[in-house]
Amino acid sequence: MEEILHIDGTLEVSAGQATRAGAKDANEDCIGMRMPDGTALTLKGVAAVIADGVSNAEAGREASESCVQSFLADYYSTPDSWAVETSARAVLTALNRWLYSRTHHATEAHRGYVSTLSALVLKSHTAHLFHVGDTRIYRLRDGQFEQLTRDHSTHISDEETYLIRAVGMDVRLEVDYRTVDLKAGDLFLLTTDGVHDSLTDDEMKKRIVVATDEATDLEKLCQDLIERAQCAGSQDNLSCQLLRVDALPPDDVDAAHQRLSKLPFPPPLEPGLKLDGYLIEREIHASSRSQLYLVTDLETNRRLVMKTPSVNYEDDPAYIERFVMEPWIGRRIAHRNVIEIEPSERPQSFLYYVMAYLEGPSLRQWIDENPDPDIGEVLDIVDQLVAGLRAFERKETLHQDLKPENIVFDGDGVLKILDFGSCHVAGIQEIHAPIAREHALGTARYSAPESRRGENAGIRSEIFSLGSIVYEMLTGELPYTDKFEDAMTVRALERLEYVASHHHNPMVPVWMDGALRTAVSLLPRRRYGVLSEFVYDLRNPNPSYLKDTRSPLIQRDPLLFWKGLAALLGLGWLATLAYLMQ
Repeated sequence: MEEILHIDGTLEVSAGQATRAGAKDANEDCIGMRMPDGTALTLKGVAAVIADGVSNAEAGREASESCVQSFLADYYSTPDSWAVETSARAVLTALNRWLYSRTHHATEAHRGYVSTLSALVLKSHTAHLFHVGDTRIYRLRDGQFEQLTRDHSTHISDEETYLIRAVGMDVRLEVDYRTVDLKAGDLFLLTTDGVHDSLTDDEMKKRIVVATDEATDLEKLCQDLIERAQCAGSQDNLSCQLLRVDALPPDDVDAAHQRLSKLPFPPPLEPGLKLDGYLIEREIHASSRSQLYLVTDLETNRRLVMKTPSVNYEDDPAYIERFVMEPWIGRRIAHRNVIEIEPSERPQSFLYYVMAYLEGPSLRQWIDENPDPDIGEVLDIVDQLVAGLRAFERKETLHQDLKPENIVFDGDGVLKILDFGSCHVAGIQEIHAPIAREHALGTARYSAPESRRGENAGIRSEIFSLGSIVYEMLTGELPYTDKFEDAMTVRALERLEYVASHHHNPMVPVWMDGALRTAVSLLPRRRYGVLSEFVYDLRNPNPSYLKDTRSPLIQRDPLLFWKGLAALLGLGWLATLAYLMQ
């Protein structure tokens, strides 16, 4: 069954473009646009790219064509969950490395694959601008004509300009990025220097101001602008693009609620009931927010789990939106350490989704059943957890409700992360929604302090939750005791004190406790910035955590302490035995 996104992020945009060699024999400019429809328009938006191959680079034409064609093809191939900036930067970085490598390849060293580039992406209520070189992006709004980009060039003389930044020029690409809000009637103009070096801003404004009339042919207007520039004495290639925002996505709460309510909430499901080809076996779990049922797929005879929304939230569009997004997110994560969402081609009678059935236990049960865990086994579990979190991170998604109850083992002992109801998806958050979304999500017991305030510190917030879980696996307790859950103000948080993990479990080395202390710091900037650093410090003694030699050996290295104590006791026993035998 085709996924239909409930969010209406569609724009109404008109566009036109033109390019001409002008006074030169060859046209080294390249222009392109992509105006998708449906889900792609909502998730990725409209894209326009203009590029100007550097004249003194023999392969300038190939470079500009590569810039435009690759950007338009690859940007729309990036994950739906990625933010515009993440997608565009990934594409531009790869493109720059490819052009740079071609320039410096042994067989092509005499050629220069270098080009300027300006790209404009219109998504939802925002314009995203990416810029390298001396192509330009302008905006005409309410009679005000403004250049939104700055030229990366230096004027040596009135006749000569030196380009200081371009795609393919250096192994590292520095891209100017900015966002501006969109307003119906906004007109964006993209030009190469063959146009804007020959026409003043006032002249360009005078020519394009008529484009605010929806009856204006934008392509003819681009041709007219190029003609004017050429008549004004332009000696370069000439290219320009015009995009007019005709209408923004409607800000209609009722319409959004209607789309979300397309499927009704299911009634309580009794064992033996058949629903859309699934046989209800029994209820597994029920809370105020949802119900889980063990079901059998009558077509495949597979046992699965069906999740249904709680009728308590039947009139809450923010809740319904999150429930609708759960399977959408799960299908895009697709990793062995993340619960598998079951695909289905069947039409649904009610709002629900189906996922793999896990025999268990949950990590909560594992903690309860292992009060004195083997540290090596804990670290193996951590490795699986981190692998799952990295799958979220690769899709620019934060789980935001990591806790032992949402982590379950399958029958083969493979750990699975469950529940996508609190996830933050960067690409979705960029899409304007008339619904008032919740920001403080997740379970307070494991959520980072900033998350409980509705703030987002990225992976550092996830690391706090992960660190709290690892601490609990090792000790059965939480790093700030039960007081953390109730500490909702800054002052209350300041009064909290971290309890060293070896206070509860003397087998935890001091350097491992140092890693845990850093992971669960109450200040995001003091936590690890990447998952790999935390994992490495859990497995390898970090010298900075061993500097406090004043602490007792039992705290610095409990294992060495107990080995030493056993050796001393053994020597004492031998001495006593020798004395008695005299």
